[in-house]
Amino acid sequence: MIYTKTELGQSAFQDRSIPLTPKQRSAFIMFDGKRSLEEVVKATAGLGVTPEDFGHLISLGMLAPAAAQGPAPAASAPVSAQNADGSPTLTAQEHYSRAYPIATRLTAGLGLRGFRLNLAVEAAGDIDKLKELAPKIKEAVGPEKFRELENALYF
Repeated sequence: MIYTKTELGQSAFQDRSIPLTPKQRSAFIMFDGKRSLEEVVKATAGLGVTPEDFGHLISLGMLAPAAAQGPAPAASAPVSAQNADGSPTLTAQEHYSRAYPIATRLTAGLGLRGFRLNLAVEAAGDIDKLKELAPKIKEAVGPEKFRELENALYF
């Protein structure tokens, strides 16, 4: 997964409004929208940067997944089905777009304990793969926190 600095992250980094350790500041600098998380992890390992440091930067909203990653999926016609009340249903891509940031935030908030799960979420390229990870996420974060993701995945 490729991350990029958010506007909040850039301004907080410059004005130091969010306290960061020197290791976290060094790691933050490495995110240029071109390097993957795995590449930054390897590059900063010698500095003592931990998975918790990356999770902290993500949970603070200083880093976000890059908007355009790799080739666009093959175009398919959006589903135009309707719910019982007549409102349009969401396409699989719309569900994914809603659920992915929530899943990433929840798993990043787990720190080192959820690092592998966070990487699995980041590797999930569609709504079906996120749904496969849903039981593991629910077990890790608990039913209360999972409810927001459940709504995004299934409704």
